[in-house]
Amino acid sequence: MTGPSNPDPNPDPWNPAEDGSGPGTTPPAESGTSTGTGPYRPPRRGWAAGPLLIICSLAVVLALFFLVYAIILATD
Repeated sequence: MTGPSNPDPNPDPWNPAEDGSGPGTTPPAESGTSTGTGPYRPPRRGWAAGPLLIICSLAVVLALFFLVYAIILATD
C-alpha cells in the first residue's frame, strides 16, 4: 500500500499560512486608500438656502402667472 500522493510534483517549501500572503490569497488592505481619510465632517441636512429660495421663487412666479392668465380669460 502506498501513502497519499502529492498532486504538485514540485512542492513549494514556503508556507503561505505563516504570513497570509501566498498564491490565491487576498493581499491586506493598504492604509490611506479608503475614502475615510481626512478630518471628519458630518453631512449637512436638507437643502442649501440658495437653491431652495430659487425654486420657491419660481414656483410663486409661475403660480401668479397662471392666476393672472385665468383672471384675464374669465373677464373676456
